[in-house]
Amino acid sequence: MIKSPLLEVFNIEPRLKHPTIFDHFDALDSGESFIIKNDHDPKPLYYQLLGERGKDLIWNYLESGPEYWQVRLGKPLESETLETVGNIAAKDIRKAEVLKQLGVDFCCGGKQTLKEAAHSVGLDEIELRRRLNQSEELPIAGPPLNFKDWDIDFLSDYIKNIHHRYVREKGPIIQELAHKVADVHAQQHPELVSLAKELDAFLDDLYLHLDKEEKQLFPATKNEQELTSKQVDQLIQFLISEHEDSGKELQQLRKITQNYTLPANACNSYTSLFSQIESFESDLLQHIHLENNILFPKLLASYGVQMN
Repeated sequence: MIKSPLLEVFNIEPRLKHPTIFDHFDALDSGESFIIKNDHDPKPLYYQLLGERGKDLIWNYLESGPEYWQVRLGKPLESETLETVGNIAAKDIRKAEVLKQLGVDFCCGGKQTLKEAAHSVGLDEIELRRRLNQSEELPIAGPPLNFKDWDIDFLSDYIKNIHHRYVREKGPIIQELAHKVADVHAQQHPELVSLAKELDAFLDDLYLHLDKEEKQLFPATKNEQELTSKQVDQLIQFLISEHEDSGKELQQLRKITQNYTLPANACNSYTSLFSQIESFESDLLQHIHLENNILFPKLLASYGVQMN
């Protein structure tokens, strides 16, 4: 239940400011909100709330200085807090592996609920939850990379230096090999011509996508003055849509190759091509997962915007 629809923070005794705001937040029911008004940007409060109350909060700037800042602070409706497979994969690499083995798309399709994800692979939600819970009993192989705990600028550097570099190094090799295999085997396997053309179009688009991230988005992880919150939100939504297009392209490659099934007469180059495309797909899905489910939400939060 809302205690007060407007809280003028600058009128509260300093030692009582944050406790009073937390009391108001904790008293909210699902779907309720209130407004805080302050004489400076209350962003430190946002990070404290995020750390102590979790991600299920609404934080929308209504006024941003120079004299006063107003923020609508609230709790989303319960129907809006359903955990997505993207969030689940981001929190626990063991559960991500279970989802991957089952064929659940937690990268481009990371916004799916567990119920939707279960349906997509022919399971019911209870069975999927059981398998995910079982994974918690397994040890994590090697020291885990806790991507969710990394600073956004460090994470963007990691994505650029590991995954973007991989695309730029492996992409041209795969393209060249695809045309070589098509030239030799197209008479018996005409689908290889379509595969080479599909790879060319897919990778050309992907190279442009990487440039866009590095020139427009990644600088905003190091300097919040680089873009406005609205620009960051719009850019991220556009990049997510391009990720979804990449997911469809990967499905098309699987369709052409019949899930990378080799014919009986496949030579070493033919075998190497399918192996390299499959490895490329695996890396790209991890790459998209890191951006969609970890980097983008963290970056939006730093700008005071909630992920859609």
